[in-house]
Amino acid sequence: MANEVATTDEKPFDITSLSGTDKAAILLLSLNEQDAASIIRHLEPKQVQRVGGAMASMKELSNDKVTAVHRQFLTDIQKYTSIGMGSADFVRNTLIAALGEDKANNLVDQILMGSGSRGLDSLKWMDPRQVASIILNEHPQIQTIVLSYLDPEQSAEILSQFPERVRLDLMMRIANLEEVQPAALHELNDIMEKQFAGQAGAQAAKIGGMKAAADIMNYLDNNIEGLLMDQIRDNDEEMAVQIEDLMFVFENLAEVDDRGIQSLLREVPQELLQKALKGADDMLREKIMRNMSKRASELLMDDLEAMGPIRVSDVEAAQKEILSIARRLSEAGELMLNGGGGQDEYL
Repeated sequence: MANEVATTDEKPFDITSLSGTDKAAILLLSLNEQDAASIIRHLEPKQVQRVGGAMASMKELSNDKVTAVHRQFLTDIQKYTSIGMGSADFVRNTLIAALGEDKANNLVDQILMGSGSRGLDSLKWMDPRQVASIILNEHPQIQTIVLSYLDPEQSAEILSQFPERVRLDLMMRIANLEEVQPAALHELNDIMEKQFAGQAGAQAAKIGGMKAAADIMNYLDNNIEGLLMDQIRDNDEEMAVQIEDLMFVFENLAEVDDRGIQSLLREVPQELLQKALKGADDMLREKIMRNMSKRASELLMDDLEAMGPIRVSDVEAAQKEILSIARRLSEAGELMLNGGGGQDEYL
């Protein structure tokens, strides 16, 4: 159940128990297939996977739950004018998908795959292991461009499929990459055309760089991330420092404003929060407690005190999961993440 934040309004159904994905799924299930498909076409691949998975897992929905979702949706859109109501940005912000790696159901996949994705964009719809197998024997520079282009979370999963020695080479290439020239894009596109009959333009693309490397590192398994960072440091100390400065870690949540923390708490299950806070410092704990209702914060404190020993790997995994939710909310404009280097930017 999502965490209770401070509020003075009583609602017939506690909608805070629903994640953003659940609410989007319920709203889409309320529509006919054609209308739902027209909305889903505007979502990103990861968002479709999450919302589609939630839609497929829902069996029976009570009237109270559906009514509560509709009521919140109507309240939210009343904050906007009719200007731009049909834009993709509005749809994304309203029906944003939440944390999770659930596979999209077949119907949603067919709708999106039929909307014109081709070439490099086609890889966004594929399982990371499948992408890894496709590019495994390609030139390292081609592999670098693919990893720099795709979503950091997907790229991290792809990178995890490569041998340890290859990961180091690719990560350093990504960090040093600033611009992809037309010839390289044509070479990459030729490979994709053989697989998907796609095509791409000839303009240079601004992908890669230290920020891209840091984003991918954020999504890697803790063991792989630590080992890879040590290897980068051994090869290039300055590069390692720059990447670490751009990485967002769990303790940085203490720098998020109260409104952003409250948005985050609505999306994080209680059990996940408990595990993550087990290894958090007092400043972050206090920040979290301050943005919960008195009753919820007292219950959380009691649960933390009653919790027995927990493996460090479980704590780190919980913190990574919450950071993934925070990044998704940041992309939706619901909270702002501050990079380690001190510069405010949306991740």
